[in-house]
Amino acid sequence: IGFFPSEKAFALRYQTAGMLDNVLRQGVLGEDDTGEESPRNLKLPSRRPSIVCENCLYSLQRDKRARAFHILEPRGTVDMLIIFLEERSEGPHPLLDSSKDTKNRITPFLGKWKGHSVTKRSGVYGATIAEADTVVLHEMNDNGQLIQNVSSTSNGANDGANVTTNVHWTGTISDNLVTFDGGYQMILLPGGMYMGCPVDVSKIVEQSKSFHLEFCWLETPDKRQRLVRTYDVEGLVVSSTYFLETKL
Repeated sequence: IGFFPSEKAFALRYQTAGMLDNVLRQGVLGEDDTGEESPRNLKLPSRRPSIVCENCLYSLQRDKRARAFHILEPRGTVDMLIIFLEERSEGPHPLLDSSKDTKNRITPFLGKWKGHSVTKRSGVYGATIAEADTVVLHEMNDNGQLIQNVSSTSNGANDGANVTTNVHWTGTISDNLVTFDGGYQMILLPGGMYMGCPVDVSKIVEQSKSFHLEFCWLETPDKRQRLVRTYDVEGLVVSSTYFLETKL
């Protein structure tokens, strides 16, 4: 588990399908003893998922949290994406607010975002903590494509030297799905949220590359939180990164 206590955020991986059953299939979505789904016609996750990742972000304004599940099937493609919005109150259940959604949900994310990130690497990779300043630019080009530029400047804790990395992606938008060059996709959801994941993990692993799963929650027009969970080619967790960003 990657836990960020100050931000009340966490990212974790379910090690077995049995744990997934307890949390989703039986505990939340429900399935009775006869194996029939309840409610009927509700699609349940694969019984043999290759990876189940939960990213949880806590509201900056209320006693509320959003839990996002990436569930990948054995072949490495997305089986299911699930969002739980939970609030600690005696009132009605919270709902994903889609009333403000425009025809294209990418609009609230466009612009320049500046923030700070904290990365916690897993024990296998040294159990270290690293911080960085980030600038993310989302803009549309003349061809209607989404341009994403990410700049990250690490805070040199050991040698005092700051290192800046830049990543440039171009994505094609179809309804509420953005597909970037290189095989990464961003699924735009109601309520100012998106989930990101590879189109096909197996193709990335074949190239001996790591991959990541992302959850973003834009709770207000000018502030958003993100959690990114990175995996190596063996499917082991490399790190968890929390971002808090403000729109300029």
